[in-house]
Amino acid sequence: MDLQLVEGALDAHHADELRHHTRHDPHRQASSLSDIILGGQDGLVNVLGVILGVAAATHDSRIVLVAGLAATFAESVSMGAVAYTSTLADADYYDAERAREFRHIARVPRLEKEEVREIYARKGFSGELLEHIVSTITASEETWVAVMMNEEHQLSPVDRRHAIRAALVVGLSAVVGSLVPLAPFIFLPVGSSMWVSVAVTALVLFGIGAYKARTMVGHPGKSGLEMAIIGTLSALAGYAVGAVFKIPATP
Repeated sequence: MDLQLVEGALDAHHADELRHHTRHDPHRQASSLSDIILGGQDGLVNVLGVILGVAAATHDSRIVLVAGLAATFAESVSMGAVAYTSTLADADYYDAERAREFRHIARVPRLEKEEVREIYARKGFSGELLEHIVSTITASEETWVAVMMNEEHQLSPVDRRHAIRAALVVGLSAVVGSLVPLAPFIFLPVGSSMWVSVAVTALVLFGIGAYKARTMVGHPGKSGLEMAIIGTLSALAGYAVGAVFKIPATP
Protein backbone atom coordinates (compact mmCIF):
# COMPACT_ATOMS: atom_id res chain seq x y z
CA MET A 1 0.00 0.00 0.00
CA ASP A 2 1.31 3.48 -0.91
CA LEU A 3 2.22 5.28 2.32
CA GLN A 4 1.38 8.66 0.79
CA LEU A 5 -2.15 7.46 0.04
CA VAL A 6 -2.50 6.18 3.61
CA GLU A 7 -1.26 9.46 5.05
CA GLY A 8 -3.60 11.44 2.78
CA ALA A 9 -6.58 9.33 3.83
CA LEU A 10 -5.68 9.71 7.49
CA ASP A 11 -5.25 13.47 7.13
CA ALA A 12 -8.67 13.80 5.45
CA HIS A 13 -10.27 11.65 8.14
CA HIS A 14 -8.69 13.70 10.92
CA ALA A 15 -9.80 16.94 9.24
CA ASP A 16 -13.41 15.67 9.11
CA GLU A 17 -13.22 14.66 12.78
CA LEU A 18 -11.83 18.06 13.72
CA ARG A 19 -14.67 19.86 11.94
CA HIS A 20 -17.21 17.60 13.62
CA HIS A 21 -15.75 18.14 17.08
CA THR A 22 -15.45 21.87 16.55
CA ARG A 23 -19.10 22.20 15.59
CA HIS A 24 -20.68 19.72 17.96
CA ASP A 25 -18.07 19.04 20.69
CA PRO A 26 -19.78 15.75 21.72
CA HIS A 27 -17.45 15.17 24.67
CA ARG A 28 -18.36 18.50 26.21
CA GLN A 29 -22.07 17.88 25.57
CA ALA A 30 -21.80 14.47 27.25
CA SER A 31 -19.96 16.03 30.18
CA SER A 32 -22.64 18.71 30.61
CA LEU A 33 -25.42 16.12 30.45
CA SER A 34 -23.60 14.00 33.02
CA ASP A 35 -23.29 17.01 35.35
CA ILE A 36 -27.00 17.83 34.97
CA ILE A 37 -28.05 14.25 35.66
CA LEU A 38 -25.66 13.98 38.62
CA GLY A 39 -26.96 17.13 40.29
CA GLY A 40 -30.62 16.60 39.45
CA GLN A 41 -30.75 12.96 40.49
CA ASP A 42 -28.88 13.64 43.73
CA GLY A 43 -31.18 16.54 44.60
CA LEU A 44 -34.30 14.53 43.84
CA VAL A 45 -33.39 11.46 45.85
CA ASN A 46 -31.67 13.05 48.84
CA VAL A 47 -34.22 15.78 49.46
CA LEU A 48 -37.10 13.33 48.98
CA GLY A 49 -35.52 11.09 51.61
CA VAL A 50 -35.12 14.01 54.03
CA ILE A 51 -38.67 15.35 53.69
CA LEU A 52 -40.23 11.88 53.85
CA GLY A 53 -38.37 11.20 57.07
CA VAL A 54 -39.34 14.56 58.59
CA ALA A 55 -42.94 14.21 57.42
CA ALA A 56 -43.22 10.71 58.90
CA ALA A 57 -41.78 11.94 62.19
CA THR A 58 -43.67 15.23 62.63
CA HIS A 59 -46.62 15.54 60.20
CA ASP A 60 -45.97 19.29 60.27
CA SER A 61 -45.83 20.79 56.78
CA ARG A 62 -43.90 23.88 57.92
CA ILE A 63 -41.14 21.77 59.46
CA VAL A 64 -41.07 19.62 56.34
CA LEU A 65 -40.63 22.67 54.10
CA VAL A 66 -37.91 24.18 56.29
CA ALA A 67 -36.03 20.87 56.43
CA GLY A 68 -36.46 20.40 52.69
CA LEU A 69 -35.21 23.87 51.81
CA ALA A 70 -32.26 23.53 54.19
CA ALA A 71 -31.38 20.20 52.58
CA THR A 72 -31.84 21.70 49.11
CA PHE A 73 -29.31 24.49 49.51
CA ALA A 74 -26.87 22.47 51.60
CA GLU A 75 -27.04 19.73 48.96
CA SER A 76 -26.51 22.12 46.05
CA VAL A 77 -23.47 23.78 47.65
CA SER A 78 -22.00 20.40 48.62
CA MET A 79 -22.55 18.86 45.17
CA GLY A 80 -21.13 21.94 43.43
CA ALA A 81 -18.03 21.80 45.62
CA VAL A 82 -17.58 18.09 44.91
CA ALA A 83 -17.88 18.69 41.16
CA TYR A 84 -15.31 21.50 41.38
CA THR A 85 -12.75 19.58 43.42
CA SER A 86 -13.18 16.33 41.47
CA THR A 87 -12.61 18.13 38.17
CA LEU A 88 -9.41 19.66 39.54
CA ALA A 89 -8.37 16.26 40.90
CA ASP A 90 -8.86 14.71 37.45
CA ALA A 91 -6.75 17.49 35.94
CA ASP A 92 -4.00 16.96 38.53
CA TYR A 93 -4.00 13.22 37.87
CA TYR A 94 -3.76 13.75 34.11
CA ASP A 95 -0.87 16.20 34.53
CA ALA A 96 0.96 13.80 36.86
CA GLU A 97 0.60 10.87 34.44
CA ARG A 98 1.65 13.06 31.52
CA ALA A 99 4.80 14.18 33.37
CA ARG A 100 5.57 10.55 34.17
CA GLU A 101 5.30 9.61 30.49
CA PHE A 102 7.75 12.37 29.56
CA ARG A 103 10.20 10.99 32.14
CA HIS A 104 9.84 7.47 30.74
CA ILE A 105 10.47 8.67 27.19
CA ALA A 106 13.63 10.45 28.35
CA ARG A 107 14.94 7.51 30.39
CA VAL A 108 13.83 4.41 28.46
CA PRO A 109 12.88 5.54 24.94
CA ARG A 110 13.38 2.09 23.43
CA LEU A 111 10.85 0.48 25.79
CA GLU A 112 8.36 3.29 25.26
CA LYS A 113 8.74 2.99 21.49
CA GLU A 114 8.10 -0.74 21.76
CA GLU A 115 4.87 0.01 23.65
CA VAL A 116 3.71 2.20 20.76
CA ARG A 117 4.57 -0.58 18.33
CA GLU A 118 2.55 -3.11 20.39
CA ILE A 119 -0.44 -0.77 20.61
CA TYR A 120 -0.71 -0.34 16.84
CA ALA A 121 0.15 -3.96 16.13
CA ARG A 122 -2.92 -4.91 18.18
CA LYS A 123 -4.93 -2.59 15.96
CA GLY A 124 -3.95 -4.68 12.94
CA PHE A 125 -1.00 -2.74 11.51
CA SER A 126 2.16 -4.59 10.52
CA GLY A 127 5.29 -4.46 8.44
CA GLU A 128 6.44 -1.24 6.80
CA LEU A 129 3.22 0.62 7.57
CA LEU A 130 3.51 -0.21 11.29
CA GLU A 131 7.12 0.99 11.41
CA HIS A 132 6.16 4.18 9.58
CA ILE A 133 3.40 4.86 12.15
CA VAL A 134 5.77 4.24 15.06
CA SER A 135 8.50 6.47 13.63
CA THR A 136 6.00 9.25 12.86
CA ILE A 137 4.51 9.20 16.37
CA THR A 138 7.84 9.01 18.18
CA ALA A 139 9.38 11.81 16.11
CA SER A 140 7.64 14.33 18.39
CA GLU A 141 7.66 13.93 22.17
CA GLU A 142 4.38 15.83 22.46
CA THR A 143 2.65 13.51 19.98
CA TRP A 144 4.30 10.49 21.56
CA VAL A 145 3.07 11.36 25.04
CA ALA A 146 -0.41 12.28 23.76
CA VAL A 147 -0.71 8.85 22.12
CA MET A 148 0.44 7.06 25.27
CA MET A 149 -1.98 9.02 27.44
CA ASN A 150 -4.89 8.19 25.18
CA GLU A 151 -4.06 4.64 24.12
CA GLU A 152 -2.25 3.24 27.17
CA HIS A 153 -3.87 5.14 30.06
CA GLN A 154 -7.25 5.90 28.43
CA LEU A 155 -7.00 9.48 29.73
CA SER A 156 -8.07 12.72 28.06
CA PRO A 157 -6.92 16.26 28.92
CA VAL A 158 -9.02 18.05 31.55
CA ASP A 159 -9.50 21.78 31.21
CA ARG A 160 -9.29 23.33 34.67
CA ARG A 161 -11.54 26.17 33.52
CA HIS A 162 -14.38 23.65 33.31
CA ALA A 163 -14.26 23.13 37.08
CA ILE A 164 -16.29 26.27 37.78
CA ARG A 165 -18.77 25.44 35.01
CA ALA A 166 -19.19 21.91 36.37
CA ALA A 167 -19.75 23.26 39.89
CA LEU A 168 -22.43 25.68 38.69
CA VAL A 169 -24.22 23.13 36.50
CA VAL A 170 -24.24 20.45 39.20
CA GLY A 171 -25.24 22.91 41.93
CA LEU A 172 -28.11 24.46 39.96
CA SER A 173 -29.31 21.03 38.81
CA ALA A 174 -29.37 19.90 42.43
CA VAL A 175 -31.55 22.90 43.36
CA VAL A 176 -34.00 22.26 40.52
CA GLY A 177 -34.13 18.55 41.30
CA SER A 178 -34.68 19.21 45.01
CA LEU A 179 -37.68 21.46 44.38
CA VAL A 180 -39.58 18.66 42.61
CA PRO A 181 -40.32 16.53 45.72
CA LEU A 182 -40.89 19.68 47.79
CA ALA A 183 -43.63 21.15 45.58
CA PRO A 184 -46.51 18.87 46.74
CA PHE A 185 -45.96 19.91 50.38
CA ILE A 186 -46.72 23.52 49.43
CA PHE A 187 -50.21 22.73 48.12
CA LEU A 188 -51.34 19.51 49.85
CA PRO A 189 -51.67 18.16 53.40
CA VAL A 190 -48.69 16.19 54.66
CA GLY A 191 -50.45 12.82 54.55
CA SER A 192 -51.28 12.94 50.86
CA SER A 193 -48.33 15.09 49.77
CA MET A 194 -45.85 12.40 50.82
CA TRP A 195 -47.11 9.89 48.30
CA VAL A 196 -47.70 12.49 45.60
CA SER A 197 -44.10 13.56 46.11
CA VAL A 198 -42.90 9.95 45.79
CA ALA A 199 -44.94 9.44 42.60
CA VAL A 200 -43.81 12.69 40.98
CA THR A 201 -40.17 12.04 41.87
CA ALA A 202 -40.36 8.49 40.50
CA LEU A 203 -41.79 9.81 37.21
CA VAL A 204 -39.07 12.45 36.91
CA LEU A 205 -36.36 9.88 37.70
CA PHE A 206 -37.83 7.59 35.04
CA GLY A 207 -37.69 10.44 32.53
CA ILE A 208 -34.09 11.24 33.43
CA GLY A 209 -33.05 7.61 33.07
CA ALA A 210 -34.85 7.20 29.75
CA TYR A 211 -33.37 10.43 28.37
CA LYS A 212 -29.90 9.42 29.51
CA ALA A 213 -30.18 6.07 27.72
CA ARG A 214 -31.58 7.67 24.58
CA THR A 215 -28.82 10.29 24.49
CA MET A 216 -25.92 8.04 25.45
CA VAL A 217 -26.38 4.27 25.38
CA GLY A 218 -28.87 1.73 26.71
CA HIS A 219 -32.57 0.91 26.60
CA PRO A 220 -34.70 3.94 27.61
CA GLY A 221 -37.43 1.94 29.34
CA LYS A 222 -35.03 -0.25 31.30
CA SER A 223 -32.74 2.62 32.26
CA GLY A 224 -35.69 4.79 33.34
CA LEU A 225 -37.24 2.01 35.41
CA GLU A 226 -33.94 1.20 37.11
CA MET A 227 -33.33 4.82 38.05
CA ALA A 228 -36.90 5.26 39.32
CA ILE A 229 -36.80 2.10 41.46
CA ILE A 230 -33.35 2.71 42.92
CA GLY A 231 -34.05 6.38 43.65
CA THR A 232 -37.44 5.69 45.22
CA LEU A 233 -36.16 2.87 47.42
CA SER A 234 -33.26 5.05 48.56
CA ALA A 235 -35.64 7.87 49.49
CA LEU A 236 -37.99 5.49 51.32
CA ALA A 237 -35.12 4.70 53.67
CA GLY A 238 -35.58 8.25 54.99
CA TYR A 239 -39.27 7.57 55.55
CA ALA A 240 -38.42 4.42 57.51
CA VAL A 241 -36.11 6.37 59.82
CA GLY A 242 -38.76 9.03 60.41
CA ALA A 243 -41.41 6.40 61.13
CA VAL A 244 -39.18 4.65 63.67
CA PHE A 245 -38.32 7.87 65.52
CA LYS A 246 -41.75 9.44 65.20
CA ILE A 247 -42.31 12.43 67.48
CA PRO A 248 -45.47 12.06 69.61
CA ALA A 249 -48.11 14.74 69.04
CA THR A 250 -48.22 17.37 71.77
CA PRO A 251 -51.56 17.68 73.59
